[in-house]
Amino acid sequence: MRCSIAVSVVFFLIFNISRVAAQRITWSEHIAPLIHRNCTPCHQNGDAAPFPLVTYEDVAKRAAFVKKVTQSRFMPPWKPDPHYSTFANQRGLTDEEITMIAEWADHGMAKGKKVEVKDEALVVTGTHHNRKPDLVLKMSKPFHVKGDNLERFIVFKLPFELPDSANVEAIQFTTTNNKIIHHANYEVDAVPDLDIYHTDDYINLTEDNRFKYDQYVPFRKHMIYYGGWIPGSFGESYPENIGWVMPKRGVILLTMHYAPVAKEEDNVSGVEIYFTKTPVKRQIRAISLGSGGVGEKEIDPFFYIPANAVKTFKLRVTTPEDQSLLYVWPHMHYVGKVFKAYGVTPEKDTIKLVQIPDWNFNWQEIYWFPTLKKIPKGTILTIEGTYDNTANNPNNPSNPPQLVYSNGDMKSTDEMLTLVMVYLPYEKDDEHIILKKNERF
Repeated sequence: MRCSIAVSVVFFLIFNISRVAAQRITWSEHIAPLIHRNCTPCHQNGDAAPFPLVTYEDVAKRAAFVKKVTQSRFMPPWKPDPHYSTFANQRGLTDEEITMIAEWADHGMAKGKKVEVKDEALVVTGTHHNRKPDLVLKMSKPFHVKGDNLERFIVFKLPFELPDSANVEAIQFTTTNNKIIHHANYEVDAVPDLDIYHTDDYINLTEDNRFKYDQYVPFRKHMIYYGGWIPGSFGESYPENIGWVMPKRGVILLTMHYAPVAKEEDNVSGVEIYFTKTPVKRQIRAISLGSGGVGEKEIDPFFYIPANAVKTFKLRVTTPEDQSLLYVWPHMHYVGKVFKAYGVTPEKDTIKLVQIPDWNFNWQEIYWFPTLKKIPKGTILTIEGTYDNTANNPNNPSNPPQLVYSNGDMKSTDEMLTLVMVYLPYEKDDEHIILKKNERF
């Protein structure tokens, strides 16, 4: 009898000690930083996720759900292998952090001290260093997206003429409706002497004759900058003295991938650009390797994946100069399964760039390195893409599987193998320059 009572007392004490310890976990001190870092970028009003996770009230009413998806590691999503390479904008929760969320959810969801408004709101759109953008370029009128559950690729032409060229320290994508956009690409082209106005305002690559795009090709002879946006990403800013120069005259070609929607929507998108009086001493550059870019013909003269087949393609490109990488942006479509990019230097050292062992078309991001990453001249960059065009691939859009190929059209049911790299010509000690992750301004 005494033994039974003693055991009961021990269990009672353990339970209450555990409960007291859990109650010390508070929203303000422990949970909010985890949620704001890993969840809020997508889970905020007007963004891609279906509900906000910003304030205490947002998270507390969904605490059981948050516990479930974090314990299963379904959320937060992060596709690159963290053991292969690490990134400045990396998301993820440790086992201890997942346990802490569960304890908080199960034991009263203590709020703790009052969180400052700036921490709860987290995001103030449209400002950089608490100021408005210096230049906003956007569609001349709303684009009407049909509610027919079909994806669309549209290229918008945004012409501009400025009093003079300007040094750029930051840029960010802006839109009136994040929820209907799968991703966006934008390139800044200097066009000093061509007519930039009397061509179509946009080209519908999904529904128009593909040769209509030829009218934009002359604009692309001198590309100054190339960037992009995916749900959850923010603006792009650079270390001191690094950036690019906005030309006096030119166009921005803004490619919008509109996701399938069941309800008609209108959208106005564009870019906000922030100038600096400080001279840009080092101008960033962008290069696209693979489909639609450098080395496209070297992937395979017949880039196709037969039905019920798993196939791997490789592309090798030699680096022409010492480079310092800021970020990489891999790209494949639905039947993509594994993406890997690395370099082998002339000294036979391997430089690991990015490896995504379980590709997902819905989670393709820009990956910023923590510091500038040196790629020596003569390094052979290799891009490997494995495609699973079988019924075993749950992301395969065709049932039964169909022949998949790339014929130059923009269709997600075709395929691509692309790596966009943004870099600088290397200078001594670049490896020590710390890069900020993409952030709200």
